[in-house]
Amino acid sequence: MRRQERLALAAAAATGVQVGAAMVATRFVVQDIGPASLAFLRYAIAVLCLVPPLLMSARVRFAIRDLMVVLGLGIVQFGILIALLNLGLRFISSTRAALLFATFPLMTMIIAAFLGREDLSRAKVAGVVLTIVGVGMALGERLIVQSAIEEWIGALLVLAAALCGAICSVLYRPYLARYPTLPVGAWAMLASVMFLAAPAGVEGLFTEEPRLGPSGWIAVLFIGLSSGIGYVLWLWALKNTTPTRVTVFLSLSPITAALLGIWFLGEPLTAGVLLGLAGVAAGLWLATRNPRALG
Repeated sequence: MRRQERLALAAAAATGVQVGAAMVATRFVVQDIGPASLAFLRYAIAVLCLVPPLLMSARVRFAIRDLMVVLGLGIVQFGILIALLNLGLRFISSTRAALLFATFPLMTMIIAAFLGREDLSRAKVAGVVLTIVGVGMALGERLIVQSAIEEWIGALLVLAAALCGAICSVLYRPYLARYPTLPVGAWAMLASVMFLAAPAGVEGLFTEEPRLGPSGWIAVLFIGLSSGIGYVLWLWALKNTTPTRVTVFLSLSPITAALLGIWFLGEPLTAGVLLGLAGVAAGLWLATRNPRALG
């Protein structure tokens, strides 16, 4: 595997960890602020991190049609996806949400194959499925809860968010091949902030002070900063390898959420978590092998 591709997989892994940590932080504050307001603040902070590349993008000549598509993808990827995810986290735990969100790579693989963007090989399918099984093993003991309508609503919202992300991950790649990563990310994220301003205003973000204490604002700041950095890494990874090989690393997000629960909440490190980690590692190895070895 060439060095550039190894670095792309490392960037994807870092993003997977960031997503899990951001979900835990989101769960911490989502009851005190509206889902659209939190999404607006998240990406407003992230855009500020990308101001230098956004200014630099003035020298990058986007075709108008391409720029419109990038802006539209940004609205779906950040505006609609994150609003759905935040709303879902009001009904289910961050761990359950992260597990459901781990179906992202499976959806990506199917969409990419359907559009002819990627080969659907046996090894790749096995790797993606194994990571999902590994996540389920790791979190199985924590997923035994009484069924309730709120749980189903939360699950459907998170799955809808994952579908939005899978579609965008496949559709982004042609534009990442034509333009530098940072300007694409900056424009996409700026579009989402503009889109989210209206629903955030309806929630009263600009007329009423959010009910967030100091720890809540620290969590929001962490979510925003990590999202800006994580998204640049995500786009750079998509630019340098296939969508499935990038998105499969989202299986690290529920593992991250579980480990944060162990470290910060004193939850036990069970045999299921250890077996699940082994399953995720094996699945990632299968799904990210050299493409010539796949199939």
